[in-house]
Amino acid sequence: MYSRREALGLIGTGIAGLAVRGSAQDLPPPNIIFIMTDDQRQDAMSAYGNTILETPNMDRIGAGGIRFTEAFTTNSLCAPSRASFLTGLYSHAHGVWTNGDGPQFYNGPGLPEEHPTFVGMLRRAGYHTGLVGKWHLKSMPSADFDQWVIFPWQGEYNDPELISKGTHLRARGHADDVVGDQAVEFLRHRPKNKPFCLLYQFKSPHRTWLPAERYKNALENVKIPVPRTLEDKLEGRPEAVRAAEMALADMPDYRDRVPATLPPSERRRRNLEIMVKDYYRVLMSVDDNVGRVLDLLDREGLAENTIVVYTSDNGFFLGEHGLYDKRLMYEPSIRIPLLVRYPARIPAGSVDRSHMVLNVDAAPTLLQMAGVPVPLAMHGRSMLPLMRRSDVPWRDAFLYEYYEYPAGHCVRKNRGIRTDRWKLIHFFEQPEEWELYDLQRDPEEMKNLARDPAHSATLGALKSRLSDLRRELRDFDPPGPARKAEGCRDGHAV
Repeated sequence: MYSRREALGLIGTGIAGLAVRGSAQDLPPPNIIFIMTDDQRQDAMSAYGNTILETPNMDRIGAGGIRFTEAFTTNSLCAPSRASFLTGLYSHAHGVWTNGDGPQFYNGPGLPEEHPTFVGMLRRAGYHTGLVGKWHLKSMPSADFDQWVIFPWQGEYNDPELISKGTHLRARGHADDVVGDQAVEFLRHRPKNKPFCLLYQFKSPHRTWLPAERYKNALENVKIPVPRTLEDKLEGRPEAVRAAEMALADMPDYRDRVPATLPPSERRRRNLEIMVKDYYRVLMSVDDNVGRVLDLLDREGLAENTIVVYTSDNGFFLGEHGLYDKRLMYEPSIRIPLLVRYPARIPAGSVDRSHMVLNVDAAPTLLQMAGVPVPLAMHGRSMLPLMRRSDVPWRDAFLYEYYEYPAGHCVRKNRGIRTDRWKLIHFFEQPEEWELYDLQRDPEEMKNLARDPAHSATLGALKSRLSDLRRELRDFDPPGPARKAEGCRDGHAV
């Protein structure tokens, strides 16, 4: 990890290092399209090696710019992660610790105003700003946006309701196509004398997965591979993991198709087959609508000077360890896709395989690329230098945190630290429990080494690193509900 002073030095040299053609002064401020999906794990894209799901338009973004393979969320939950993307801050700092309990939160406090967003800073710098699709924070979008059209809370897949500056509307069609329509409208009718920043945010592939009509039978004859850890018995793991209500065999979504009388192993495999196909099918319509916007940029001559970012708020378990959903700090849950295309400045076909980049890095990166000063209070680092050089000083560890308990899926509060090789997870409320994984020798996180005497020195060193990192980030346990004696409620993901 490098200091704030070193970070400022990188910011000062980053633009010059990216001058592929001409100089930074030759171009007007770049346009920005920030594309986000909900719960899309990193490998749910052909650009990341998926051999079943074809995503040619997502792939266009990576092929035309840079693909980060070591990209992570700092909190694998929708609202906290989205707030981190916007503010460049960890959950404990921006104040959005949980998803909350539903649409009633639109009448309550949302993202605290004292934490500026990159969108608001761009607007104050002269950008025309917009938001279409899934918002999922606890209050309505603020004055950061000149235009916005969002789904209420989670939104609906078919004929979704929309809210546009207080007016409720009913759209016709599939949610992904509706969001695509709104994005195209924003781009066609934007002021032509200003750069623009559009947050283009899809509902897919969040539960429950309802594909567009054109894809409802896609992959019908494809056999979904079974993860090697599907039958993991969770032996040696904390009770907090074994008590989490995310067992694929007990998933409620397909009870009308997978009889409860079947053995758990059979239910697990049948649920997996149905879930993965539906998950992939909704991403197919996302890909269509990504392509609509990329084609529009090409037609209007905007592609060269438009930054296109593609990412997701968090990952998702598709049967690994016998689980579904996210929240836990295991790799399928915290890894996210991250593609950045900017033809005027980023060489096409670049891949960064070595630097751990985070959701908190998006805000400072986009601000720097737009030539807007980056607030020193942001926890994230600008990724701009990584887009041209491999020898950039960078973090060697990052903090993870999760606070939504008691709540749906019954995942206890936890935090942890991940390095290139090691992962330490701490369930910090009583009873305290620990997990330690050697990602180099055990990439599928099957053997918890926290109680292994042979690794006591590593455990101690990582505990110390975790404490140091928390102090550096001023991470103190946030206010909020104490752990309730009655435990948590059963329920669907929120």
